Amino acid sequence: MSANCIFCKIVKGAIPSFKVLETELSYAFLDVGPLARGHALVIPKEHAEFMHQLSDASLADILPVAKKVAKALNAPNYNILQNNGKLAHQVVPHVHFHIIPKPNEEEGLGVGWPTKEADKDDMKKLADELVAKIQQQ
Repeated sequence: MSANCIFCKIVKGAIPSFKVLETELSYAFLDVGPLARGHALVIPKEHAEFMHQLSDASLADILPVAKKVAKALNAPNYNILQNNGKLAHQVVPHVHFHIIPKPNEEEGLGVGWPTKEADKDDMKKLADELVAKIQQQ
């Protein structure tokens, strides 16, 4: 845990939260600045700023927790959001997954998805590079 991290302080109980679920490795609570009623966060108790820095054990625990929270919300439409880095809109430098109900067009997450045409040769080259790097891990 990090001494200055707001989410680590929440896990330790130094900052109050509205906890909805806790496991040995994860902690889920309601977001204090919700985009919709029921907006929750699932965080690992292990401190890491980026998802790829987390242990596999923490990662394996987080999604089942997110699933339980999503099922409890009983929202027919919802987003699961996880950002890594300031440019990717990560505000708190501790891995966290948002579960955001989307009850209507006005509430919940609004997303723009500016797609662009992809060069198939470049995609093939990139896929080959990624496969090689993954096999080296």
